[in-house]
Amino acid sequence: MRELRIIVLAKQVPDTRNVGKDAMTPEGTVNRAALPAIFNPEDLNALEQALRLKERFPGSTVKVLTMGPGRAAEIIREALYRGADGGYLLSDRAFAGADTLATSYALATAIKKIGDFDIILGGRQAIDGDTAQVGPQVAQKLGVAQITYAEEILGIENDRIAVRRHIDGGVEVVEGPLPVVITVNGSAAPCRPANAKLVQKYKRAKGRQERVEGESYAHLYEERPYLNITEWGVADIDGDTAQCGLSGSPTKVKQVENIVFQTKESKTLSDSDADIENLIQELMTAHTIG
Repeated sequence: MRELRIIVLAKQVPDTRNVGKDAMTPEGTVNRAALPAIFNPEDLNALEQALRLKERFPGSTVKVLTMGPGRAAEIIREALYRGADGGYLLSDRAFAGADTLATSYALATAIKKIGDFDIILGGRQAIDGDTAQVGPQVAQKLGVAQITYAEEILGIENDRIAVRRHIDGGVEVVEGPLPVVITVNGSAAPCRPANAKLVQKYKRAKGRQERVEGESYAHLYEERPYLNITEWGVADIDGDTAQCGLSGSPTKVKQVENIVFQTKESKTLSDSDADIENLIQELMTAHTIG
């Protein structure tokens, strides 16, 4: 039975599911300071699929790759608490302001530096952008197969992977060759909770930017190498600054608006079949449904 080398693409995002009145700046951009930073939900679904493969194929490894400021190392710790084996943080001012094209370039370039891999897993999309473009773009830049809308990895045999996809109109099972990039739906199995023993093991794991000089436990980073979260800048991955961050982003977000729908009229219905049928007919006539 083969040992798999698995990379999970993850992102720390503002929790746009709980948008309040302070979520937008006067300029119309997202006020990230007003929203808590969380592990992108569908990336957690992807992590769970990776951990299940690790259990199914002993000796396999799961590494997390993310891009962001120094505080984004928190999601690598969260992954370690759940069973991941390590992580890489891409953090450089040159990465700032990246759209999906520049993001996928940075991630693909970092993956080439990491080296051989069998499976790259990531969420279908991030809740702060909802583009669903980064995973497929990474696959294209690496020149490998891709499977999208995955709900469950069914098995691997003879360097081919079987995946159940949840698509519009139903589900389907597809096969693809390794190596492969797979993006995972939110309808996939939720990620397992943190393991108490792993929390104790990795709670001091930090990236370079998070460390404070003179910390009482600073000696641990030499004694326990697994506490060192790898941080790379553009130069570390031999990246082209012209293809990173704002420089490499052909699309720019000009404004983000918080739209609240308000009802202008209401209708009270009884539970009679006639009222229900009339409502359905009205909705179909207005092309709201059907």
